[in-house]
Amino acid sequence: MTTKKELNDIDKDRIIEMAWEDRTTFDAILMQFGLKEQEVIDLMRTEMKASSFRMWRERVQGRKTKHEKLRDFREGRFKCSMQRQINNNKISKR
Repeated sequence: MTTKKELNDIDKDRIIEMAWEDRTTFDAILMQFGLKEQEVIDLMRTEMKASSFRMWRERVQGRKTKHEKLRDFREGRFKCSMQRQINNNKISKR
């Protein structure tokens, strides 16, 4: 399992980005980086300004979309029609 000490700056940035996204679950972060919810919270606390961390915690606390078991939908995922397609690890142009 990955520990915070093994994470490079790129991984930390991606975890923080995923944690800020409303529809990315903690389970997805666990699958990709091996960090449990509390470890993500600890990472956010150490890597962010205190005011930003408090704002994030208020947003995600009790949010159904951050927890796989509390979601209203089970299959598929929300995707905005304006979101770019990713093909062969490159973002395609519109």
